[in-house]
Parts: sequence; structure tokens; C-alpha cells
Amino acid sequence: MKTLFIPVKLNSKINKERILGFSKKLPKYLAIAYSIQYSSQAKGIKQLLSKEHIITNFIQVLGCSQLKLPKPTQAVLLISDGKFHAISLAYTTKLPVYIYNKSKLEKISEKDIRNFEKSKKASYVKFLNAEKVGILISTKKGQQNFDKALKLRKNLVDKDSYLFVCNNVNINEFENFSDIQSWVNTACPRLDMNSPKIVNFFELKFSQ
Repeated sequence: MKTLFIPVKLNSKINKERILGFSKKLPKYLAIAYSIQYSSQAKGIKQLLSKEHIITNFIQVLGCSQLKLPKPTQAVLLISDGKFHAISLAYTTKLPVYIYNKSKLEKISEKDIRNFEKSKKASYVKFLNAEKVGILISTKKGQQNFDKALKLRKNLVDKDSYLFVCNNVNINEFENFSDIQSWVNTACPRLDMNSPKIVNFFELKFSQ
């Protein structure tokens, strides 16, 4: 069966006065990231901000995105809904991250980042103490790491490990495997934001 990917775009106009107003709060060297539904708005915002800022990168983000930004970049402006991508970007890039959504500018706080860091540490401790772990493998293109999952399993000599292969990872299904104490994710690296039981495989010292 053929799969078609059809992007859905948000039909709304950008507020030029508001964008030019908040541009004063942003540093000179700025990366702009956006969700696919905001692509049209992002292009317009880039054009406006380019008058006073140097745009170091202009890129679409996905749940599995891990951005590599040029060194001059001082902050990231994310045009998207919610904080899912924003907290992830703030954590991985170690840069200030601003979200622009519905004509409102919001900066990811240090508290947001600390809470995420605490959650990741708790997940890692849970993994270290687990006797039974599940290894999540996605069949999606770009997220499939079957070979790395097998290598990881060989390294888990002190734990009982089980492979779970699927197209879409549904964390609600974890309830059906209550004896699994920790889940190692080899798919989208942002799955760890959805459950305190998930740890990313590349964050384990022996996974490479």
C-alpha cells in the first residue's frame, strides 16, 4: 500500500507590527525553526526579521529533529504550537529558545529545562535498576535502528531484554507489559518526553 504525506498548512496572516515589536527582544544571530503547518508564516517572519537580524539557519522541525546550528547562533525562534519541540531544542542546543504562536512570544524558562533534566535523570536511574527492559524499534524510514537495537541488547548482559518492533510507538500499550520496568528507545529521540519510563539508547554509555 502506497503512503502519501500531505502537509496541512495553517491559514492565518502574520502580525507585522507585533513581529517587528518583539524583534527587539531577540539577539542579532538567530536561527528560525518551524513546524510544517507554519511554513508560510515562518517564511514571512524570516523576511521581516532579516532586516535587523542575521538568520543563521531556517529549518523545519520534526519530533525526531536534532538541530545542528552554526556557532554564531545566539538563540532559536520556534514557530509552532506548544512546548514539545521548544523544550527539546533548549535542552539539546543549550541556547535560549523562544516560541512564537498565535501572535504571542514566549521564552522557554530555566524551570522548564530543569524539570526536563530531572525527568531524564529519573528515567536513567529507573533503567539502571531495571531487571527487565523493552527495546523499542520503529519500522519508519529515518527512525529505524534495528542493528543498533540488536547491538544494544547484546550489551545488556545483566538484564532481561525484549525487542518491540512497530510502526507507531504507542506508550499506552506499555500497560500491557507491566513486568517491563524500563523502555529503551531507538526510534524518535523525543519519545522520552512522553513517559518517565523511556530512556534514549544513544544516552547509554555502552550503546554506540
